[in-house]
Amino acid sequence: MPKRIRKPRLDTVQNARRVVLASTGDTASAPASSPSVISQVMAEMGRKGGRIGGKRRLETLSDRRRKQIARNAAKARWAKHKKPAA
Repeated sequence: MPKRIRKPRLDTVQNARRVVLASTGDTASAPASSPSVISQVMAEMGRKGGRIGGKRRLETLSDRRRKQIARNAAKARWAKHKKPAA
């Protein structure tokens, strides 16, 4: 079944403002940035943080803590694949 894609719903005040702007033809007070521009900026910020994150985490974690995290991750992965008892 395909996923349903919803458009973000406007609240009452936003909808009323949109109707007023559309009826008066006023485009000067309309928002300058579209959602696609905002999402592009946020994606770029996320990529920037992602590039820094792994390196900084490697520098700040001790060897002991890193091994502990890896051990817990391996246990979690293998716990998913347990065979049912017969």
